[in-house]
Amino acid sequence: MKKLIATLISVIIIVSACSNQADKNQTQGGQTEKKSIRIGFSMATLKEERWQRDKQAFEAYCKEIGADCRITVANNDAGRQANDVENLLTQGIDVLVIAPHDAVQAATLVEKAKSQGVPVISYDRLIHSDKIDLYISHQVPVIGRKMAEYALQKVPKGNYVMVYGGFTDNNAHIIKKEQMNVLQPAIERNDIKIVAEQFINDWKKEEAQKFAENALTQNNDNVDVFLVSNDGMAGGVIQALERRGLAGKVLVTGQDAEIAALQAIAEGKQTMTIYKPIVPLARGAIDAAIKLAKKEPLTDAKPFYNDTIKKEIPAILLDVFVVDKDNLVETVIKDGYADYDRVFANIAPEKRPPKPF
Repeated sequence: MKKLIATLISVIIIVSACSNQADKNQTQGGQTEKKSIRIGFSMATLKEERWQRDKQAFEAYCKEIGADCRITVANNDAGRQANDVENLLTQGIDVLVIAPHDAVQAATLVEKAKSQGVPVISYDRLIHSDKIDLYISHQVPVIGRKMAEYALQKVPKGNYVMVYGGFTDNNAHIIKKEQMNVLQPAIERNDIKIVAEQFINDWKKEEAQKFAENALTQNNDNVDVFLVSNDGMAGGVIQALERRGLAGKVLVTGQDAEIAALQAIAEGKQTMTIYKPIVPLARGAIDAAIKLAKKEPLTDAKPFYNDTIKKEIPAILLDVFVVDKDNLVETVIKDGYADYDRVFANIAPEKRPPKPF
């Protein structure tokens, strides 16, 4: 009898210990659930300042919430990006985020991930695939419209030069389309004339500069607006204008609110840029990735029509803002996106606007 009681007690102790360990594991699992979710982020480039900001914001939020994020950079090489994605998939990632170099080629990367049951988020740049689980970006069509509307308001008549982004980047095509939609009525009225236009390979500053120099030469410097699709290329255009003594006399647009561009705006060399808050974009992508990994619905996503593949995809599109010399302080500086002293580094203290605090 004593032996039976001792045996029962031993069984009870073992069962209790196992139960306690299971509860402990469950608790630990709840506490570290986000750590166990592996998010692969395949980036096309870090060349521009804005992509460096994306990477920093992505890493910071992953660290904050305890997510396991693995980031690769393809240096604007589609083949390398394909290898990067292959490597990420072999690491057992739960979700793949792609900022594609080539919108068409990246569709095959989506297929590969989906064949392994891995959800895919198209980050900032749209991938031409209807199999992506989410497209998260800023309002790219709005970016194109805002640039053209601003230019047309400031210079309603004159010669325009169009400097588009990389041909393989779908965003460049969206921006071009929206710019032309805005400008077309003025073109038909003969108020404005597009005297030169070109897609710039990989959005390269030096190629934009060469194109601008050629456009100025071919038009005897008679150019009133350079409608440039991002700040990096705008920097190249400004260098071309400076060589001819035209910097500050020709309207120059941009996108990304890079520090160099903000400084150029403060100096009057660049006219405007489009400010796209990066932190909400990175955080939104990570939050969506975690939901996809957990098979939870993306309630914030809305249908977005991809003109190229003629299909709707789920999308989260964030707001964008026009920044020029008049609202530098009230926008990028007040938001903490850019430092006041850096933006006005080349402006005499007595000529600077008051600090926002």
